Amino acid sequence: MYVIIPKIKSEKVGYLKNLIIVESPTKAKTIKNFLGKDYVIVASKGHIRDLPKSTFGIKIEDNEFKPEYRVDSSHSKIVKELKDLAKKSDRIYIATDEDREGEAIGYHIAYSIGKDPLELPRIVFHEITKKAILHSLENPRKINMNYVDAQQARRLLDRIVGYKLSPLISSKIQKGLSAGRVQSSSLKIVVDREREIMAFVPEEYHTIDALFEKEIESSIVEFDGEKIDKLTVKNGARAKEIVERVEGEKFSVKEIEKKERKSRTSPPFMTSTLQQSASSMIGFSPKRTMSLAQKLYEGVNTDDGSTGVITYMRTDSLNIAKEAQDRARELIKTKYGDKYLPAKAKNYTTKSKAAQEAHEAIRPTILEFTPEIAKRYLKDDEWKLYNLIYTRFLASQMEDAIFESQSIIFQSKSSLFKANGRRLIFDGFYKVYGSSEEKDKLLPEIKDRENIELTKVTSKQNFTEPPSRYSEASLIKKLESLGIGRPSTYAPTITLLQNRDYIKIEKKQIIPEEIAFKVIGVLEKHFEEIVDSSFTASMEEILDEIAEEKKNWQEVLAEFYYPFIDKISEGKKNIESQKIVIPTGEECPKCGAELVERVGKYGKFVACSAYPKCKYIKPDENKKEDEVSEESCSKCGKPMVIKKGRNGEFLACSGFPDCKNTKSIKNGSKEEPKEIDVKCPECEKNLIHRKSWKGEFYGCSGYPKCKFITKFLPTDKKCPECDYVMAFREYRKKEVYECIKCKHRVEASEVE
Repeated sequence: MYVIIPKIKSEKVGYLKNLIIVESPTKAKTIKNFLGKDYVIVASKGHIRDLPKSTFGIKIEDNEFKPEYRVDSSHSKIVKELKDLAKKSDRIYIATDEDREGEAIGYHIAYSIGKDPLELPRIVFHEITKKAILHSLENPRKINMNYVDAQQARRLLDRIVGYKLSPLISSKIQKGLSAGRVQSSSLKIVVDREREIMAFVPEEYHTIDALFEKEIESSIVEFDGEKIDKLTVKNGARAKEIVERVEGEKFSVKEIEKKERKSRTSPPFMTSTLQQSASSMIGFSPKRTMSLAQKLYEGVNTDDGSTGVITYMRTDSLNIAKEAQDRARELIKTKYGDKYLPAKAKNYTTKSKAAQEAHEAIRPTILEFTPEIAKRYLKDDEWKLYNLIYTRFLASQMEDAIFESQSIIFQSKSSLFKANGRRLIFDGFYKVYGSSEEKDKLLPEIKDRENIELTKVTSKQNFTEPPSRYSEASLIKKLESLGIGRPSTYAPTITLLQNRDYIKIEKKQIIPEEIAFKVIGVLEKHFEEIVDSSFTASMEEILDEIAEEKKNWQEVLAEFYYPFIDKISEGKKNIESQKIVIPTGEECPKCGAELVERVGKYGKFVACSAYPKCKYIKPDENKKEDEVSEESCSKCGKPMVIKKGRNGEFLACSGFPDCKNTKSIKNGSKEEPKEIDVKCPECEKNLIHRKSWKGEFYGCSGYPKCKFITKFLPTDKKCPECDYVMAFREYRKKEVYECIKCKHRVEASEVE
């Protein structure tokens, strides 16, 4: 039977001995499974304190940058609950993720509940298992303020760039654009690749291949003493000459070579390689991969309760705990035999100088939880990712595979042809994958100096191809190689570029939109450091130095801020407008200024050149005139006109855009929103049933202070995954409860 876990209500809780605060409800549920009644585990549900959304939020005085943090209205109830629990607790543990963002979240949690962040014990763990949790409780530390400062510096740098540069770009190019430190340098990489493709000129070349007796395929490597590579034969006439010469000649075996080579094991995954492999092998986007990995890390339901089945998924380290290595070696020896077990455990090191080596690579937490067993507990996509992580880790601790590479050189009077083959001698780590990734291509047994008959020789015309567009996986690989961003930023950066309509992804290829070229062009000319990958990478190194207490975060901000603001001031004066404005020769009927044709978000339109002083927009002559209704606008008194939207007809004021009043049509009258007796899960005020062009929905009566909105009516049921409110609805002809936040669904018949 499916059991809904009730939310902890602070007013029902008496004296608490220990309080553990994490970010995620799922994480809280998993940890609760390991600890007794002496512990209460609650979730902050992410960031509870941040810079304000609508203002700059940084006070700058005498080279000192003071962030004006606020508790968001959506988290005010959570903060109150945490404060109440904290007052009743003897000991409060901060248990946010062990990275800089997690350290900063922990700092803000402590501050928000009125505690000294440096006084609260901080516990960290790479995996959410009983042993790891108990070990962390036995070994608490303090919040690392160097990590907090590094994260604050990153947050403030990004706010400075976004808040100061985005409005400038919008005013010079198109309304609604944005720019960012990591975002813009990533976009430039995509734009530069597209420029290469556009400038590419195909080059003709010809390949020449021969087929010898016993079906041996080969390619030419030398002709008349000249080495032949891919681009040597540039035209058909030369290719024809070579083919005609070769066809009339006799061949013999000049050389036979056999060598053993090893196919070495790959290291276990870190964030970037997991995203790349998940994209190429199982077709998951980076965003999807990280969402699934988060669930596997925070906990899945098993017969023994909820437990985390992989280690922390945001990491750039390849370290492996000795205990995990030893357990893997035991399993390899037992399941596959001694010949698959290396003499010594394999260790890997990352090439990144900035890797946080205190972290671990991504690996399974319980090797006994094999993919075969996991299939019973995980959803299909979760299992695919878990299987990928499990097999990669186990394979990383096995012996290398051994191949025999074979090559035969055939010679004639004028030419040399080479045939290549290979044979698997020992499958090594391929054993865990079930098959070799490299198929055998065996060459027949032939004697040295033996004469051999040429069956056929052919040439083929080819053209060089432009560099391929980036996929999400290859872009992440490029960002990592350049040192742009960190494990936690790769997927969000690509998502942001999509949401801003700078790129589109078609058939797994990233294609920059036209507006991206304009934005990058302006930034390259006036803000070269923002799109310079080396500058962005060096800034990441500086942030690392703050975390290592080698630099002062206030000084770093000052060194960046003042030259940057000077450039913003210069840009306002010197950057020419990129907006497309075409004079029409017509006068504005309102102010007499010239009308111009512009391009906006919704296409071309004609408007007054004196904007924003005059906001006249010429009506589209090709557009059918709206039917005037019998009603007058309740705000300005002008006639209301009938317009058509996605959900049918509605009334709008004819005075638009000066008056934007609209009205629903139902039996010729306006349908008023109705307040219902269902409480908002965010602020406890009643919900209001409304209608819009998108359809019916429920919103909080406390709007705009509370912006809660949902398509389906909330119930008193709580989500077993994230502890949020569930709604009752019909899904695929079944009655289900669906979480309003995480969309987790449970059939109504399964809920008690």
